[in-house]
Amino acid sequence: MELKMRLCVALLSLSLCLGLMGHVRAQEEAEDMDMDVEDAIDDMQEEDVEEEEQQVPSSPPVPTVTYKAPEPMGEHYFAESFDKGTLQGWVLSQAKKDGIDEEIAKYDGKWEVEEMKDTKLPGDKGLVLKSKAKHHAISALLLRPFTFDTKPLIVQYEVNFQTGIDCGGAYVKLLSQTPDLDLEEFVDKTPYTIMFGPDKCGEDYKLHFIFRHKNPKTGEFEEKHAKKPDADLRTYYTDKKTHLYTLVLNPDNSFEILIDQTVVNSGSLLNDMTPPINPPAEIEDPDDLKPEDWDERPKIQDPDAVKPEDWDEDAPAKIADEDAVKPDGWLDEEPEYISDPDALKPEDWDEDMDGEWEAPQIPNPVCETAPGCGPWERPVIDNPNYKGKWKPPMIDNPNYQGVWKPRKIPNPDFFEDLHPFRMTPISAVGLELWSMSSDIFFDNFFVTSDRNVAERWAADGWGLKKAAEGAAEPGLMNQMITAAEERPWLWVVYVLTVALPLVLIIVFCCTGKKSSESTSAAEYKKTDAPQPDVKEEAEEEDTKEEESEAKKSEEEDSTGEAEEAAEDDGKDDNTSSQRSEDDILRRSPRSRKPRKD
Repeated sequence: MELKMRLCVALLSLSLCLGLMGHVRAQEEAEDMDMDVEDAIDDMQEEDVEEEEQQVPSSPPVPTVTYKAPEPMGEHYFAESFDKGTLQGWVLSQAKKDGIDEEIAKYDGKWEVEEMKDTKLPGDKGLVLKSKAKHHAISALLLRPFTFDTKPLIVQYEVNFQTGIDCGGAYVKLLSQTPDLDLEEFVDKTPYTIMFGPDKCGEDYKLHFIFRHKNPKTGEFEEKHAKKPDADLRTYYTDKKTHLYTLVLNPDNSFEILIDQTVVNSGSLLNDMTPPINPPAEIEDPDDLKPEDWDERPKIQDPDAVKPEDWDEDAPAKIADEDAVKPDGWLDEEPEYISDPDALKPEDWDEDMDGEWEAPQIPNPVCETAPGCGPWERPVIDNPNYKGKWKPPMIDNPNYQGVWKPRKIPNPDFFEDLHPFRMTPISAVGLELWSMSSDIFFDNFFVTSDRNVAERWAADGWGLKKAAEGAAEPGLMNQMITAAEERPWLWVVYVLTVALPLVLIIVFCCTGKKSSESTSAAEYKKTDAPQPDVKEEAEEEDTKEEESEAKKSEEEDSTGEAEEAAEDDGKDDNTSSQRSEDDILRRSPRSRKPRKD
């Protein structure tokens, strides 16, 4: 019965699993049918067949978010939403890149102002990098130059990798204010003050923040790179959603890098840049040389040590096992491998070119049933007398002087810049990119010194995109199906997650019943009154039964003895007979009878 019950449970579980998978597949087919129906509706709209359109079922409409172009509401230096649909104010580079082939030196990558391919906000346009494997360069002047003095700098813009990103960047350059700045000649070597934004190649996901620091002594510029963020950036490059990138620089030299208004990196320009802003005050003297007699050896061989006389350096590490015995049946005369008798020389074999043909070697079939073939040799074992080459033991070096280092001298190039925030003023925003992916979407560039103004701009632009994308996101079931299509092993997880709890519930609820004895024993625990132990009661009853049987056996033995005594002693007087009878009756209480006088 128990076996049948468990079999039923297993069948029920299997049916539930199959039912779940069938339900999921049905949903997929239903979605495909919905897509087909939507295509049919579009075709009928083109043919103006309104009656048939009303009969075809349609899925409930996705909630929509009405788009309104963001407008800057406070002090700012640059604001661009591209919603006018043109590149007005932007300049395409006409220059060529130095140091590479003429064919790919031109900045001829195409830019377009258009909506995203899968836009959730009709009317929202942006700047799209259209070409693959080409150099792109485009820039625009700020409303007025930004000077790094007492106000912070906030730079933010949006990026969407519509088709993913294999190898390429989506970073922005804030071009330095220089007298000879020509946006039509914008190239990779055009001076910039800050470079900020995402970059990816292979499995290396980067979020750049680089600024060019001017050496106050030499006047030369050196790139300073922010430390790598601790956050995992992979999702921002692969989810095909619009993300907001923000850089905040404060006059106290602190900085913050945010993605979607969440801080992913922060630090100080003085302490968290590589190489550091300020050089060391002292450096090693390049003219200082290590003395010839300087001893850097912490350990040396003991010069007083002597090799023991019994040390044999020539003893081999392995020796033949003298106790080994050749196994019975060893075939010394049979080779381990033989030529394949079924092999044939190829027809195109040329002995002049290829040499004499020989059949390939195969294992000797005779050796399959034998312990071995060929000349038998003793196996080798470790030599117990092996010691190897003798070396003197190591001791502390009495002349050890430590690791030599050159002496320190004042750094002739030392300087101390305690205000690296005071960078070169910026006057333009530019994108100078090479990418192996196309359709990179840029939108809502904004440069300001007021963080509240930047957040308001972000809410009016990126905030609408986020709301629209959230409203259009599929339900939980569709997300699970999509994930399982990319990772088929997730189907097993889904099935186990649903089936395993059901199986456990059924097993615990439907298998086995408690016996009356265990039930009565359990009921004893429902009262506080003292109860006898069930096991002890059973043992007492067994003991009483055994005692009763023993007494019956004694009665039978006593009665037989009394009858024999009566026959043998019939001639005795009545007194002795009466005494024997009393004695018998006294020993057998259950058979005692009233005495007759």
